[in-house]
Amino acid sequence: MHAVNLALNGRPVAIEVEPHRLLVELLRGPLGLTGTHVGCDTSQCGACTVLLDGQPVKSCTVLAVQADGCEVTTIEGLAQAGRLHPVQQAFVDCHGLQCGYCTPGMVLAAVALLQRHPQPTPAQIEQGLEGNLCRCTGYVNIAAAVRQAAARGTA
Repeated sequence: MHAVNLALNGRPVAIEVEPHRLLVELLRGPLGLTGTHVGCDTSQCGACTVLLDGQPVKSCTVLAVQADGCEVTTIEGLAQAGRLHPVQQAFVDCHGLQCGYCTPGMVLAAVALLQRHPQPTPAQIEQGLEGNLCRCTGYVNIAAAVRQAAARGTA
């Protein structure tokens, strides 16, 4: 077992983990944050995307011990004081979701994109979301949600 100390959604967490445990397993299991989804087990879909020190990562490819000393943000950490994060609200407003399975990872990828590019071009939006697959929407409304969030200055 290895000690892992991290800031999870702004709160300190200290936990013992097996050295082979994936970050997604830690989040969904002992920490009970099931908003991070496992979609493919091969790092292809992006449903497990979280922010690690502000950078989007597929948590199925990160060992929990690699998050030691880091800030981890999950979909549960975006809403504040009972209000959706502006990117979450844009996804609702633009109907950038259907089944919702990819939505947490897609929203976190969009948050990271808007932090890097507050006014992204269409090409930057496409590139920023390229590691996240959606089998339902066709991406048109997802891109519209990112543009709306950018227009509202939500970086």
